[in-house]
Amino acid sequence: MAVQPAKPVAPRPVVRASAVEEAQDGPPCPRCGTPNLPERRFCRRCAAPLTVTAPAPELPWWRTRWPFRRRVRIGGSGNALRRIIALIVLLALVAAGILLYPLGKNAYQDVLDKLGSTAPVSPSATTASAAVEGHPASAADDGLSNTYWGAPAIGDSISFTFRTPFRLVDLIVHTGGSADPEEFRRQARPLVLALEVTASDGEVHRKQITLNDQPGPQTVATGISDVAQVKLTVREAAGTGPGRTIALAEVEFFKRT
Repeated sequence: MAVQPAKPVAPRPVVRASAVEEAQDGPPCPRCGTPNLPERRFCRRCAAPLTVTAPAPELPWWRTRWPFRRRVRIGGSGNALRRIIALIVLLALVAAGILLYPLGKNAYQDVLDKLGSTAPVSPSATTASAAVEGHPASAADDGLSNTYWGAPAIGDSISFTFRTPFRLVDLIVHTGGSADPEEFRRQARPLVLALEVTASDGEVHRKQITLNDQPGPQTVATGISDVAQVKLTVREAAGTGPGRTIALAEVEFFKRT
């Protein structure tokens, strides 16, 4: 006689003792406030991280500018791009320094000229391309304003040579044959002089000087270093005429001290 299989019986539930509640003496969760044991890394209730990370340090100003404001990966890293840009900037600075060096050097020397004091310099020799009899080139650097170098015509020049190169800050020109107004107009006077300054290394500096037709000293700023020779050529003159000499009474030179 056939027997039906027995009906399966579900296992009876087993009652187990619940785990002992964790001690409530750990640091609270920063999110939900639940206490946690010190060795836990995540909250036992909300699983929030229990390790508080320090805030990221503030970036320097240059890291907020492109291309440094974010990490650009070239071959796995943005360091290559930053190195290339830094090299380009360095080369640009070197090139600018080379191109602007003379300008910066001249500006620095000009500042020293304004801040420093000056002292007179006497030429070691004075010569002229031509001179009227009785009025030689040496009369233009004898320290007297009532003697003068007499240039026969426009285009004549006078040269001053110095034994030791120096920084020529400025020069003072006295035109005419005397500081007395009446005597001043007895002879012709230079109005425009071509200034040619030769440095000790052979470099030549040129400048045109326009003078006032009046007696007395007239200062001309120069600011030229390592001066070895100064040449003045008459380009224009006032009061010219038959029997009248172009008179240059005195030229004074000053160096920086």
